[in-house]
Amino acid sequence: MLSNDIRKAFLDFFEKKQHKILPSASMIVRNDPTLMFTNAGMNQFKDIFLGNSPIKYPRIADTQKCLRVSGKHNDLEEVGYDTYHHTMFEMLGNWSFGDYFKKEAISWAWEFLVDVIGLNKDDIYVTIFGGDEKDNQPRDIEAFNIWKEIIGEDRIIDGSKKDNFWEMGEQGPCGPCSEIHIDLREKEEKEKISGKLLVNKDNPLVIEIWNLVFIQFNRLANGSLEVLDKKHIDTGMGFERLTMAVQKKKSNYDTDIFTPYIDFLSKKSNKKYGEDKMADVAMRVIADHIRCVGFAIADGQLPSNAKQGYVIRRILRRAIRYGYTFLNFKTPFLNEMVYILVEKMSSQFEELKHNETLIKKVILEEEQSFLKTLSNGIIKFEKYVKDIKGDIVGGEFAFELFDTFGFPIDLTELMAKEKNLKVDIEGFNKYLLQQKERSRQDALIDTEDWVEIKKSEKTIFLGYDSLFSDVEIVRYRKVKQKDKISFQLVFDRTPFYAELGGQVGDSGYIENEEEKIEITNTKTENGLTIHLTNNLPKNIHAKFSAYVDEKRRHKIENNHSATHLIHNALREVLGFHVEQKGSMVDSEKLRFDFSHFTKMTKQEIREVEKRVNQVIRNNVVAIERREVPIDEARRLGAIALFGEKYGDRVRVMQFGSSIELCGGTHVKATGNIGMVKIISETAIAAGIRRIEAITGEKVEEYLNDMEDKIEEISSCLQQPNIVFAVKKLKEENQQLNNKIEALEKDKTQELFNELKNKVEKIEDMQYVEFSSVFSLDILKDIAFRFKNLYNNENFFFIASTTINDKPSLLLMLSDNIVKKGKNASTIIKEASKLIQGGGGGQNFFATSGGKNKEGIKDAVKKIK
Repeated sequence: MLSNDIRKAFLDFFEKKQHKILPSASMIVRNDPTLMFTNAGMNQFKDIFLGNSPIKYPRIADTQKCLRVSGKHNDLEEVGYDTYHHTMFEMLGNWSFGDYFKKEAISWAWEFLVDVIGLNKDDIYVTIFGGDEKDNQPRDIEAFNIWKEIIGEDRIIDGSKKDNFWEMGEQGPCGPCSEIHIDLREKEEKEKISGKLLVNKDNPLVIEIWNLVFIQFNRLANGSLEVLDKKHIDTGMGFERLTMAVQKKKSNYDTDIFTPYIDFLSKKSNKKYGEDKMADVAMRVIADHIRCVGFAIADGQLPSNAKQGYVIRRILRRAIRYGYTFLNFKTPFLNEMVYILVEKMSSQFEELKHNETLIKKVILEEEQSFLKTLSNGIIKFEKYVKDIKGDIVGGEFAFELFDTFGFPIDLTELMAKEKNLKVDIEGFNKYLLQQKERSRQDALIDTEDWVEIKKSEKTIFLGYDSLFSDVEIVRYRKVKQKDKISFQLVFDRTPFYAELGGQVGDSGYIENEEEKIEITNTKTENGLTIHLTNNLPKNIHAKFSAYVDEKRRHKIENNHSATHLIHNALREVLGFHVEQKGSMVDSEKLRFDFSHFTKMTKQEIREVEKRVNQVIRNNVVAIERREVPIDEARRLGAIALFGEKYGDRVRVMQFGSSIELCGGTHVKATGNIGMVKIISETAIAAGIRRIEAITGEKVEEYLNDMEDKIEEISSCLQQPNIVFAVKKLKEENQQLNNKIEALEKDKTQELFNELKNKVEKIEDMQYVEFSSVFSLDILKDIAFRFKNLYNNENFFFIASTTINDKPSLLLMLSDNIVKKGKNASTIIKEASKLIQGGGGGQNFFATSGGKNKEGIKDAVKKIK
């Protein structure tokens, strides 16, 4: 079976078992502070497991795109070195929410593996939870009894808590699990040692393919377990491993999921896969990483220097590095592989086809940029080893190459080996560990259990219609981060909008007759609307009145509605290829990212502004439609953010011809916005532009500030027509510069003639030493005149100058002196220490600057 057929067989099988087949959620997690990426199939169902969202479908199945770059067997730097671990992978899964439990989950798993796709039952082993004394949990006899009706007892293995008790995190839903393993070794190997002895022993051919999790407990912050009211099933099967088993391969990379990429790389590099160890590793790395990066960009995550974007850039650069080092790819190549990804995967993941051009352009731009960075890093390495004492490349320098230039330690080792040097790996690991520890401490948040005050359904949001509400606290918890204690409150109802969809969360306060508590922010987590505060109410059982900061909310609404109007105007002015790629709205300004492949002209920006402000002046009344069936919303022409998950019913916001799906808060009529002013338009990635704009009072402040500046300039120029005055000033300035250049030229010649008569000698060396207040440009001109005059003799020129209390040094050596082994750059660097500065240059000419003018005489003496 081909991989696409295997995936289809899985989904068809569970559809026949009355499961709702859902599309994959985005690989990029936007509204969960505990996760950056979807790392398991169950992530999108966390709210249901936690009891924060109602059960819409009791049975669900899907294939979920996942990304893991840390954890057991998932260190990024190890991917490519073995045959079965990946960054991006597909997780096939089926779920039951309070419906079926262990019996059905186990029997259906066996039916699919053996009867549907034909795996050899004699190659299969299963594990069950063997119990744990610390948790006071017995062996999972229920799972054992079900399995023994299907498979021989000699193939059922008791597993430890580590392997067979699944937990969402330190707290939350959890339960025992049963893993299904398969032995893919040759017959001779199986006869030597039983596969049973190799289960969970990291053998690359005795592997877990499916994990059946029986969620029946909730782990509390104190470590104890409580039984859940409803029991759930959560299963996950690695699609790549399953395909390896079905296609009878010894490596995931030998399946038809990966071979098209490896065939491309083999042909392009003229290296046959399987003949060179590191070339093979490079091909596996690239085949894995192109999938990961392509899916991330399709899901809206561009490479960047922060959060998810940093991880994607790191993965992308790792692929480039391996191609550069082991396949000799010195020019961009990854972008050429995007078509393979689209051909292989777009039948299941249409976002790849939809974003194919964008993915290629972003990857190409990243490749071009990083290849320059690699080149600069290699130059830095060459300079470092030239001045090295001994045969060890320092750990700190190796870490700098890793952290700043993206050099993996093995690349640094390879370059060092070519020069008969070794790298201080222990030192490198020390700096790497320090960086990881800093990151860990920065991210460390100690969150206590929720304290439930009263049973409540999902918080009712009233903020579309009111900025005030009577509320009750239904649960709260204490949070500690960097010695700062805060609290999170959940209300039965709320007027506060929780940060979502690019719109920041509301702030305000709650109060009653006894106290007033500030709400600093509102966020959403696992389906809960969480209100952040620095103080816990004295009486948490009391009733409160909640008030949103009205002035701040209205400014946010102005900016959010303005993004809709700008989006619509961009499509009208630039074309309907324009799609939203991200946004951010707060009370100060708005930011809108969109697809467009060229810089907007001044005329285009003004036309967009003109159209938006015309809609504002027309005071178009907002048409809000709630709980609209998704198909009806599409018929209305509502624009959806591609890749965003929407429910069966959505909210539609319309301002004239602008119609979008949106859950944010908006103005009642466009006149409330006042005015929109675009203050910048820039590129943030290949094919992605960013507009920043302001509205309302901020436009007023902006125009007043501009007016004040114009008046100040006019006053300085003593001329009301500042354009005329500035042009005249520029002309006069150019005339003066021409005169200065002529004077400097004359002065330089005069100085040179004077200095020619001041040549001194030390043994067989001739030199001129000159201390002045002239600019380095003049001194450089004189230095090169001396070079032309004395190049074939033993001659050097030293100059020093101090301008605005900042000392500078200059050194020129004739070719004769350079041939004797002297280096102007090395000498000037050493002397610069005496003026508390630094510098460099070429072997015959170098300059430096510093802070300590008192040290300049000693520096000149040291150079001599």
